[in-house]
Amino acid sequence: MKLAFSTLGVPGLPISEVVRLAAEHGYQGVELRAHPEEPVHPGLSMLERADVVEEFKRGGIEILTVAGYVRVAAEGEDQPVLDELAGLVELARDLGARNVRVFPGGGDQDPGTADAAAARRLAAAAPYAADMGVRILLETHDSHRAGAAVARVVGTVGHGSIGALWDIMHTWLAGEEPVASHAVLAPHLGYVQVKDIASAEDTEPLALGAGVLPLRACLDTLDADSWVCWEYEKRWHPGAAELPDLLSAGREHLLRLGAPKQ
Repeated sequence: MKLAFSTLGVPGLPISEVVRLAAEHGYQGVELRAHPEEPVHPGLSMLERADVVEEFKRGGIEILTVAGYVRVAAEGEDQPVLDELAGLVELARDLGARNVRVFPGGGDQDPGTADAAAARRLAAAAPYAADMGVRILLETHDSHRAGAAVARVVGTVGHGSIGALWDIMHTWLAGEEPVASHAVLAPHLGYVQVKDIASAEDTEPLALGAGVLPLRACLDTLDADSWVCWEYEKRWHPGAAELPDLLSAGREHLLRLGAPKQ
């Protein structure tokens, strides 16, 4: 199992510090939140992108994903969505990241309409992503929080450069058992996002193992070489504990849960 953490847990932290945290606490990769309020976003110049690459190379840490906020099932015209998605794919290519994260964002539309929009846009973006050596991963989130819902879209596209990102909180909130989520997502799965919360009503982030999410049951479904990323949502919960203080214990907890069963 290869471990990463998301910079959503360390809002605005300089890249040099992100790399240092990953290296010091034994994480192999980082999921970079791509947003204008963060050090990494599509507005970076080529020189700034090269500086990010150098920081990660120097620390021996992989950039797993550029985590963007494109909503591929949103209402409206296709072209603005495709343009934004192309910008994220190009950023990932320039940084050497293997993945781009996108959301469904279907809102209150009819599920069939939302599915069709997402599949159409992802299919249009797939050849360009393939040319860039990047995979676009649709996260289990918002209008498509169940694994079955994301698999429905990604399976319709049927392209190797379009996959799925399994956020275990959202599939749990959807009432889907981990074995069921994995069964439908496995043919498309890029990696898994883990986290922990107190309840369905209280989603403030907790240390891994301190809440109710079925971490072991999810990890039990994965291959030994899978990537697992801790998405600690500090940005949305400023009163939560500081992630750097939790990273070592979180790593140890995940490795214990993911250890081969005797």
